[in-house]
Amino acid sequence: MDGPSPDRPRTNRSSRDRLRAARPPYPDLIAGALFWGTQMLASAMLGLYLRNGLQTSRLSEVAVLYFAGGLFAWPFALPVARFFAYDRPPEARFAAFFVTLTAATIAMTAFLFAMEYRLFYSRWHAPFGSVVWAFQFVFTSISAVYQFLVIGLRLFLPLGLVCLVGSSYYLAKRMR
Repeated sequence: MDGPSPDRPRTNRSSRDRLRAARPPYPDLIAGALFWGTQMLASAMLGLYLRNGLQTSRLSEVAVLYFAGGLFAWPFALPVARFFAYDRPPEARFAAFFVTLTAATIAMTAFLFAMEYRLFYSRWHAPFGSVVWAFQFVFTSISAVYQFLVIGLRLFLPLGLVCLVGSSYYLAKRMR
């Protein structure tokens, strides 16, 4: 279908405008990363508290993992979400922030978990750079990501979902 659809009028905005809008101000990037990391930390701690009263021998490691996952996901998620949300109605902006923050936070936290997992098992792996090492690296990482998805995602609930909805709503309203 050529031409504008009835739902979405054609605009004369260029892709440069979209890329320019995707670049967030540095204070939003830094403060947002700290705030998002803190929200994910709080989410994990509440999840652990509700499940077992924070009775775990690895509480500090879990806290650092979820904080770092949120902290490092934000600088990737925010520009991508702003890119997709540019010149869109509020519902689409909300969806862009919601999906991007979800995917980036899960991916980054799973990646950090996989690297920690890989570090632990590396003492039993073949020497660096060998074909066997490459297979061990790939399959250990895949196993760690799977284990995180099965066990670790639950710690984002229920508070993480509330934080996600609130942050997505705030960002969608703020970006015009």
